Amino acid sequence: MTSATVAPAATSTGPGSEHHAPARGRSRRSAPSLTWLGLVPFAAYLLLFLALPTVLAIGTGFFEKNGTFTWANISALVDPVVLTAFWNSTWLSLLTAAIGAILGALVCYAAMGLPPQGALRSALDAATGVLAQFGGVMLAFVFIATIGVQGVVTLLLKDSFGVDLQPGTWLYSVPGLILPYIYFQVPLMVITFLPALSALKSQWSEANLTLGGTRASFWLRIGLPVLAPSFLASFLLLFANAFSSYATAAALASQGSQIVPLQIRAALTSETVLGRENLAGALALGMIVVVGVVMAIYALVQRRAARWQSSVGPVSRPRG
Repeated sequence: MTSATVAPAATSTGPGSEHHAPARGRSRRSAPSLTWLGLVPFAAYLLLFLALPTVLAIGTGFFEKNGTFTWANISALVDPVVLTAFWNSTWLSLLTAAIGAILGALVCYAAMGLPPQGALRSALDAATGVLAQFGGVMLAFVFIATIGVQGVVTLLLKDSFGVDLQPGTWLYSVPGLILPYIYFQVPLMVITFLPALSALKSQWSEANLTLGGTRASFWLRIGLPVLAPSFLASFLLLFANAFSSYATAAALASQGSQIVPLQIRAALTSETVLGRENLAGALALGMIVVVGVVMAIYALVQRRAARWQSSVGPVSRPRG
């Protein structure tokens, strides 16, 4: 009798209890998360400065001002003048990306010998972060004031040693863009490649030494193959960065439209370029295609590089 009377009391919690408990659990499960609000500024930035310009470039490249579809703007991309501009942008980007990647990789290797928390390493990290963003008119002014026609170094070498740095004013042509581009390519390479080099495990170097290997064998058989995807990914990023650069070239190469960004400027400011309207949109569409292909390859290479970077152990400069 006692157990029969206690059991119902234990299972019975009141007339409305079976409705309130599920309601509280349902309210906890249906509470909306507000963490996505943190992505709103970044999404707005992508929409305004990436998606919208892309749509406008496609629209102005395939359509006339009156909304009529046309191939005339796109056909201008095979014009010899435009092809020359794309070729100039391509070889300039490839050359500066290659030089910047090699020099930046050497700087990264030297930085591995510095104490991670030391003053020199901190100064290097700060300098690369600043110099990678130092471009445009400021960078052009630095080179004009230094090695321009009336630059400080130009006049010093000419007056003291008879060496003329500016025969034919090469700084203001496409070859003159090589040095300014390298100036911001090297720091960008250090920023992107240094984490990959830092992720090399010291155990690999020790194992190489234990098995009778040398420093050359370590880099040829272990270090370089492991770092190759990261190096290639950084190189592609440097190429895209140089290919899309505008402000530095616009400030230096004021005459002519030797590269694609300057060709776009000429199309926007001139009504008779190649006799076609909306040529700027077609040129921008061509740049989007080139940079899009490069960045797609970059994403694939970076994904492969991330496979071994995801699991790293204690790191130090390889001694092999």
